Amino acid sequence: MYRFTLIFSLVVLLFTANTAQARLNVLACEPEWAALLKELAGDRVQITVATTAKQDPHHIEARPSLIARARRADLLVCNGAELEIGWLPLLQRESANNKIQTGQPGWFEAAQYVELIEKPASLDRAAGDIHASGNPHFHTDPRNLLPVAAALSERLIELDADHADLYRQQLTSFQTRWQTAIDAWQQRAAPLQGIPVAVQHGNWSYLLHWLELKAIVDLEPKPGLEPSAAHLSRVLKSLQQTPVRMVLRANYQPARPSHWLSQRAQIPAVELPITVGASPAAKDLFSLYDDIIDRLLEAL
Repeated sequence: MYRFTLIFSLVVLLFTANTAQARLNVLACEPEWAALLKELAGDRVQITVATTAKQDPHHIEARPSLIARARRADLLVCNGAELEIGWLPLLQRESANNKIQTGQPGWFEAAQYVELIEKPASLDRAAGDIHASGNPHFHTDPRNLLPVAAALSERLIELDADHADLYRQQLTSFQTRWQTAIDAWQQRAAPLQGIPVAVQHGNWSYLLHWLELKAIVDLEPKPGLEPSAAHLSRVLKSLQQTPVRMVLRANYQPARPSHWLSQRAQIPAVELPITVGASPAAKDLFSLYDDIIDRLLEAL
C-alpha cells in the first residue's frame, strides 16, 4: 500500500511539473507578430507562423495543415483590419477551436491597439482592394509596435498568469530597447525627410508618414490591381511635372511595374522587406527596420 501511494505521488508530481512548464501554443498570422512574441515571451511560447515572408498576406489558402495548427493553438495573433479577411474566418471556423474565436482570450488582433489611417469615406469594392477599417499595414511604422506589445503582453499574462513576472520583465526590456532603436532610426533617416517617391502599393503609407517621405503617385490604378502598360505610361508622363527620387515596392510584389518605371524615369527601384525574413538582413524586428532604412538611404 505504501509503495502504491509513493508511486502515485510521484506520478502526480511529475504531471504537475510538466503542466507548470507547458508552453503556450501560439499561431501567428504573419512573421512580424511571431518575432514580437519571441521578444515578449522567449521560450514560454511555442510559435508557428501561418504565412511566410515571401507571401502576400492578403491571399493565403487555409490548407488542412494550417487548420490543424490552428486547432492546437492556445492563442492566435493576427494583424487584423481585414488584412487576412480572405482566409482567416475560414481558418477559425474550420479549426473548431473555441479558444481562438473572435472575442475569446485566445484571439488577439493587433490592429485594435493602433490608430489606422486612410479610412475610406465609402465602401465600394469597385474601387479596388480597400479595407473598411483603414490601411492595415501599420507595422511599417515601428512606433505602432509599442502599444501592440503592451497589449499582447497583458494577453500572455491573462493566459499564463504563473509567469506574469517574466512577461512584464520581457515587455520592459523590449520597450526600452525598441524606443532606443526608434530614436536611432529617426536620426539616421533624417536625410529622407521631404523626399518625393512613387509607391507600387499602399503598404508603405505608415513608413512614409513616420520618416516624412512624400508619396507622389501610386503605380496601381486601384488598390490591389496590377497596373497596365497604358496606366504606367500615364504615371510616367505625370512625373514630368512632379518628379520622384525612387519607386518603392514590397518584396512579395511583382517587380515588373516598378522596374518599368525605374528604367524610363531613370530612378532607383527599391525593394523593401515587408516583414521579418523578407531579406537576408531582416533576421528579427530590429534588423528589419535597419535594412529598410539602409535600402532607402542607399537609393538616395
